[in-house]
Amino acid sequence: MVTLKDYESPVPNAWCPGCGNFGILRAVKESLVAMEIEPYNLLFVSGIGQGPKLPHYTRGNVLNGLHGRTVPAATGARLANHELIVIGIDGDGGAYGEGLNHLLAAMRRNINMTYLVHNNQVYGLTKGQASPTSDPGFVTKTTPLGATQSLNPLALALASDVSFLARGFSGDVEHLSGLIKAGVEHNGFALIDILQPCVSFNRQNTFQWYRQRVYKVEDEGHNPADKTAALTKAQEWGDRIPTGIIYRQERPVYEAQIPALEKTPLIKQPIDPQQFEALLDEFI
Repeated sequence: MVTLKDYESPVPNAWCPGCGNFGILRAVKESLVAMEIEPYNLLFVSGIGQGPKLPHYTRGNVLNGLHGRTVPAATGARLANHELIVIGIDGDGGAYGEGLNHLLAAMRRNINMTYLVHNNQVYGLTKGQASPTSDPGFVTKTTPLGATQSLNPLALALASDVSFLARGFSGDVEHLSGLIKAGVEHNGFALIDILQPCVSFNRQNTFQWYRQRVYKVEDEGHNPADKTAALTKAQEWGDRIPTGIIYRQERPVYEAQIPALEKTPLIKQPIDPQQFEALLDEFI
């Protein structure tokens, strides 16, 4: 039986007291325990930032790489061993800024992985610069006159034909845990945008600010199979902010369309040294 103790980490936590990341960490652990996933069956892939530190504060296989390059590394791991559960972790800067092109490709291809984006609308690790999702008018050292038009990651994901799209709030751990569980269990690429207050550098989008605005789409009868309705929800921001499963569809995953992966994962397939040498000769 898997318990929360199985996901305890000896690594000291360096997040600011009150950071929204703590709620996300708790939700990740609770969802993995609910699914009875052993740490050795799991791979966390993350980049650079405060959110991407999450894998170090729990247990599992970890690949911590470059800023904005989480998704291609996770894709490679998934293709090498498609029996492995792969969860990508990034902030809004790494996911929607530096790594946006990789995200678009993964959603289109429908790589079978879960991507958790800690969206605090600011670059927290590098001391509070505006991010792609900062609200218009948000004043920082890099935007002294206020940030310009912000990116809408939900609308962009729907336009890219993502097969699973959800938004959570780190102030509601139980609800977020359920979304993560649904994302991991989904057969395809699951993007979960997580609203996460930054107590040090974003004094605008606070826990109180979110609690006055967020609501659960399932409480209002939203049908996640309706893409038109999902797009309407994706464009809501301001007085009301939707959370929950925004969109979900079933379509073939990328791995199922690769003949070399039909019988067994690549890591279990034998390597013929002679074929390997012949392949090298073609490129030398």
